[in-house]
Amino acid sequence: MAYPYVPSFIKDPQAVLDFNWDWSVWLGEGETITDKTVTPDVGLTVNSSSINGGIVAAWLAGGEIGTSYSVACTITTSAGRTETRRIQISVGLR
Repeated sequence: MAYPYVPSFIKDPQAVLDFNWDWSVWLGEGETITDKTVTPDVGLTVNSSSINGGIVAAWLAGGEIGTSYSVACTITTSAGRTETRRIQISVGLR
């Protein structure tokens, strides 16, 4: 599924790369990310994910050449807010 105005990236199917969601401008003063979930379309794998200040990082692997995948990052904050942002990853040879 394609989403409008979603950042897009290209990765090799053999690559394991980190992708970041920067929430720092969106967070209120003193607000922190207390939980995160990174959910890719079937075919990509999340090897690991972490929170570093206002940034969520996820290491993604896999994918099939010629296929585009949506990856959602959902956070919960110390103020009780929940938000989701997506990126699009196309898999191809570089």
